[in-house]
Amino acid sequence: MANDQAEERGRSYRKAPERRAQILLRAIELFAEQGVGSSLRAIGAAIGVSHAALRYYFASRDELLVAVYREHEGMVHEPSDAADVSAVSVMEKSAERNRAIPGLVELYATLTTDALQEHHHPITRDFIQERFRRVRADLAERVRAGQRSGSIAADIDADDAAALVAAASDGLQLQWLLSPVDVDVHRSLAILERLLPPAGPALMR
Repeated sequence: MANDQAEERGRSYRKAPERRAQILLRAIELFAEQGVGSSLRAIGAAIGVSHAALRYYFASRDELLVAVYREHEGMVHEPSDAADVSAVSVMEKSAERNRAIPGLVELYATLTTDALQEHHHPITRDFIQERFRRVRADLAERVRAGQRSGSIAADIDADDAAALVAAASDGLQLQWLLSPVDVDVHRSLAILERLLPPAGPALMR
């Protein structure tokens, strides 16, 4: 009997990662279609998973939302853009992908808003802070690449430019989420591309 119970537990442990992945996929589908649920219990009910089962894999709503966004990013991840692709172009491509999944844009907006409340959402805050650091570092290096090639003026601070591009992309997508008819993220980011001035003759020597 003891051996049978041990074998059963072993099978359950082996299935746990698979079950967790299934839950994440169902949550992604739900959020993409309907946006973010108000509570862990409500999310569980919407995807057909008991509250107890959901709590087994995710201790809190924050853990689930962060895990869902990580999983989503992993699913849509594309090979890294070449170093000569501009910072603005990278964000344009990301925004274009997001047009088909407004519910997950809402999820991202929810995460960034929750991250401002450090004491209530420490897990979310850590995730968003690290994500911003990673995004800004990538964009800043693209700005520097543009400066080395002479396509961007050398006197522009690359880190400041990266923060501006990331902020513009996030803010425009939020406006688009609220008013998709009035806001064209692609066109607005194209204007931002033109605002990063090319290097003049004196700077290219």
